Amino acid sequence: MSETIVSMKGICKSFPGVMALDHVDFELRAGEVMALLGENGAGKSTLMKVLSGVYTRDAGELEIFGKKYGDLTPKHAQEAGVAIIHQELNMCRHLSVAENMFLGREIVEKGVLNNAEMERQAKAILDDLKIDINPKQMVGDLPVSKQQMVEIAKALSVNARILIMDEPTSALTAKEIEDLFQIIRKLKSEGKGIVYISHRLEELQHIVDRVTIMRDSQYITSMNFADTNLDEIIANMVGREIKEKFPKVECEKGEKVFEVKNLNAGKMVRDINFSVYAGEIVGFAGLMGAGRTEVTRAIFGADKKESGQIFVDGKEVKIKCPEDAIQQGVVLAPEDRKKDGLCTKLSIRHNLALPNLDMVCNKLGVVNSKEEKKICKKAVEDLKIKTPSVEVDSGNLSGGNQQKVVVGKWLVRNSRVVIFDEPTRGIDVGAKVEIYNLMNELKKQGIAVMFVSSEMPEVMGIADRIIVMCDGRITGELMAKDATQNEILKLATTFEDKNIGKSEEVAL
Repeated sequence: MSETIVSMKGICKSFPGVMALDHVDFELRAGEVMALLGENGAGKSTLMKVLSGVYTRDAGELEIFGKKYGDLTPKHAQEAGVAIIHQELNMCRHLSVAENMFLGREIVEKGVLNNAEMERQAKAILDDLKIDINPKQMVGDLPVSKQQMVEIAKALSVNARILIMDEPTSALTAKEIEDLFQIIRKLKSEGKGIVYISHRLEELQHIVDRVTIMRDSQYITSMNFADTNLDEIIANMVGREIKEKFPKVECEKGEKVFEVKNLNAGKMVRDINFSVYAGEIVGFAGLMGAGRTEVTRAIFGADKKESGQIFVDGKEVKIKCPEDAIQQGVVLAPEDRKKDGLCTKLSIRHNLALPNLDMVCNKLGVVNSKEEKKICKKAVEDLKIKTPSVEVDSGNLSGGNQQKVVVGKWLVRNSRVVIFDEPTRGIDVGAKVEIYNLMNELKKQGIAVMFVSSEMPEVMGIADRIIVMCDGRITGELMAKDATQNEILKLATTFEDKNIGKSEEVAL
């Protein structure tokens, strides 16, 4: 048996009104990949933030490489060989890739930052990881997938012996995921210990040695991955059997609710035409960078349109900004919920009420507390948001519950068109089913539902109709019941005047 490099016993941690960790045990060995699994809110990220010094535990014992630690700080954890890749991106968007990678450990010569040397070392690390990013580029200009790869490079650059990966593949393509797995295998062969947190359970078979499962802030069990199966893992995670991974309801197709004609916006939204009818869900598939997110932002008014028409219930609507879209009944749950969908330092109540002040305020602009409580209560109950109170800061919620708040703020309105951009990114299997059921409920109400997803099984399992994009254009449309992954992949790689390499893949 390999050396135990991390030992956590009886770890407790609470926040105001929330017991995040309740006497949790955890162990990591050298040269292994340990999958830490559980539903959103189970306490996985909190436990790892205790290990990495982000949070101070309230009780319990912690040993790293046989040395006992009291109040661990991020600096002490890094010195002990611990590095963490957070689920939510924690990059300084106004700084370059190199500046982010060396943040807090800058190279200084004679009192002056040596940017050239930091850029040289950053490029060497990126090249070693086969990540094609210019270290001089501003992080804020990178797509989410590239920002995630910079996070990984930053963590690996400190030569960590214990690497915590919290949802590292949530925004990566299949090719990027395989590159990451190669890196993980290399680190494992070097005797490093890796904690791998992921809701993409199908990934586990490729890299994981053991699993530790948490539920409701408590330790449930640990086992060798070879001795278990996904059904057993899911049952331990949720405390019940998930009978249907992609629940689907059949509805009669109704009238046309939403239509987009000749939409153009920048290089990635080129002559987009499509419709969504009552009683159906339309999924947008394609490679990362195909232009799907850009289409949703142009529709919602977050990005400026160059041309095009938008119709709701047969009537043309003018959308120049998100406020116009909201007033016209067109709403968006964005891809990056932390940056674009939430005010993380405000409470759940404030997040739910903020975009709906026209509904909860009287003519004098005074908030009607009774109406505010009513919409908050409905959102929490309908979406099963796990929280002791709506006064809890949304930033203290798990990723899945944050996503529910993003969706919930729009559902209190009588919206006619609901657009989801990667709605289940970083969400556990149980919460995914709840989001799918929510989409089905909107479908039954005759609301136009469209969603973007990089996971083909999800698109095929939930959508009624699939629209495929490549290179900023719509390259095909399929009925989900008749579609195959090969057909979708072919349409997703129909580049204009370009030859697609064999390495390009859709994130499955």
